[in-house]
Amino acid sequence: MSSLNTMGSLVTQVILNADEELRYPSPAELQMLQNFCKTGERRIRIAEILAKNETDIVQRGCQRFWKRCPITPSNMGNPRRTASCQRDQGWYVRLVAYCILAGNEQPMIDIGTLGMKEMYISLGIPLANWVVAVQCLKEEAIALLGEEDAAEATPYFDHIIQALAAPGAPYFVNDGTEAY
Repeated sequence: MSSLNTMGSLVTQVILNADEELRYPSPAELQMLQNFCKTGERRIRIAEILAKNETDIVQRGCQRFWKRCPITPSNMGNPRRTASCQRDQGWYVRLVAYCILAGNEQPMIDIGTLGMKEMYISLGIPLANWVVAVQCLKEEAIALLGEEDAAEATPYFDHIIQALAAPGAPYFVNDGTEAY
């Protein structure tokens, strides 16, 4: 998947590469496009499943998260905070669906992960908790999708987890202590 990191879309990238070299797409590039198109119905089906079940994934993911991290801003009786956290969790599920549709993680990079860590830090939101929360969303999505379809979604959830977990500025873990 990392080779796809720099691609907007596979179709766009093949055309841009060919045009840059003043040629038509090569047989290998056309084969890549054909393979991408073959998986289109499957990718659309998976994205639809995530979209139709986003609320359930978030609700069940929150329950799972609160069992693991019972002391968290989203679980302290403030409905506004809980709703904000669940809104963001739904947004991450949507970003995963975008990536599945695109067949790469570029939508995540372009609109999802850039600056999110810094935003949560500036708001005083514990990043360690977010890592666990996204892991819980991933687990709920995997349970819903089944093994084969989950293999399509898992790398994108992992991308979010890694973006939040990567070392950076200090952040607070579940018990309020600082960690890196």
